[in-house]
Amino acid sequence: MIERIFRPMWAFIFRDFHLNRRYFSWVLVFTFYAVVNSATVALIGVATNDFKLLLNLILGVVLWSYLAAMFSEIAQSISYERWEGTLEYTFMAPVSRLVHLTGVSISATGYALMRVVLVVFGLMLLVPFHLGGANLGGIMVVMIVASVAFVGLGLMAAVLPVMSPEHGGPATSIFQGLMLLVSGIYYPVKVLPTWLQPFSMFSPATYALKACRKLLGVDALPKGASFSSQLHGASLRDVLPELGILLIMGCVLIPLGLFIFNRAEHWAKKTGKLKRTG
Repeated sequence: MIERIFRPMWAFIFRDFHLNRRYFSWVLVFTFYAVVNSATVALIGVATNDFKLLLNLILGVVLWSYLAAMFSEIAQSISYERWEGTLEYTFMAPVSRLVHLTGVSISATGYALMRVVLVVFGLMLLVPFHLGGANLGGIMVVMIVASVAFVGLGLMAAVLPVMSPEHGGPATSIFQGLMLLVSGIYYPVKVLPTWLQPFSMFSPATYALKACRKLLGVDALPKGASFSSQLHGASLRDVLPELGILLIMGCVLIPLGLFIFNRAEHWAKKTGKLKRTG
């Protein structure tokens, strides 16, 4: 029984690994862009000589680089299969959709983790900052818990390429962009237009950022703090409300994402939308 689950799951992880190796030049380009874009945003904080702003920007680019990469890989997995011409074969294979999508999610998480490590390394080379006193272990816990909720969102977004061969892929980028807008990645949610602020409550990134800012000790810094300021990160106990919300989101979004994906797959098979071109 265990072999019947983990062997095909490993097969999907192995396949995605080789796809990344096959298109390594594209992986390199996207990773380079992520590093440069992150450093460009972070250097705004250096230019203003504001340590608090700098840490807010660094936290935003690192967290979003990780969560967005994972979300995008899951959401675009159907588009990748359509380009490769393997979508119909995957959907006809005697493998449960849960096993298939779990393998895709694990692979996407590994890819996102690799990319965020390179982003952090690039920031260390290009941006002067220190994290002494920050609760880095707690931040890792928050990122892991937030990953679960983002997997659920990724599964829901992966439905779009199933339903529309031509427009589904770009639509996932619009979905991702809306999350970037309302989550307050680089700014407080309160600066958004009043009518847009309630939408931030539905994004896991909002709660992940709120928790990470406490754990990093950013909230305790005064505006215009010097670069030598000492950080005093909060404990995990102080972010239990945010962790609880993220856990609830993950428990709701993953089953909901699987349900929506299964319904979309059934519809696509019925209407012939699985063919490679539109």
